[in-house]
Amino acid sequence: MEQVAGNPRDRLLIRLLSHLGCRVSEVLALKVEDIDFERSTATILHLKRSMKISCPQCRVRLGNRHQFCPECGIKVSKRIKSQQERRLIRLLPIDGTTLEMTKVYIGALSPVDGKSRLFNINRHRAWQIVRDCARRARLPSLVNPETGRVRSISPHRLRDAFSVHAMKIDDSGDGLRLLQEHLGHLSFNTTARYRKIAGEEHRQWYNRLWPNRPC
Repeated sequence: MEQVAGNPRDRLLIRLLSHLGCRVSEVLALKVEDIDFERSTATILHLKRSMKISCPQCRVRLGNRHQFCPECGIKVSKRIKSQQERRLIRLLPIDGTTLEMTKVYIGALSPVDGKSRLFNINRHRAWQIVRDCARRARLPSLVNPETGRVRSISPHRLRDAFSVHAMKIDDSGDGLRLLQEHLGHLSFNTTARYRKIAGEEHRQWYNRLWPNRPC
């Protein structure tokens, strides 16, 4: 898709979405100072608002503004603060090609300071860019094999594609754990849904269980 993008901004946007697997809101929030060229990393702010925080004693669900647990009464403000801080930032590695593209783009951007954003566009515009590039690349719409629902290619579908690719490379327990941390999922079950067995793969597995041998 990035090959058919009309300008360096759109190419880098698609590249970051597909190679970092970030949410579109996280990519659009990236500032120049968030890219560390020496360590080849990007600092990602976790912008998804919903965070499930529980009381360490009775496991009751806590709100972001709770000072004390509404069930057992223990003080929980420090726990909530530490959970918010821990989930606020992710440090993601960047591959060499993507890093070089980012460096060239920032050089052409001539930012005033490190706080300048890489992309001065909103979510709707980012969605349009991805959709238009997918059409120019003649990529088909995506069909959910379970529901039959047809979806156009969007920024979140690129995040899905990153996750599926990661699972194809490494679907071990460690691979799932690292993918969970990379994507910023709070629940392991959210990450595990990417490990779906394709029909042909299922058939190959089953044939290995019951090889076709003469009776």
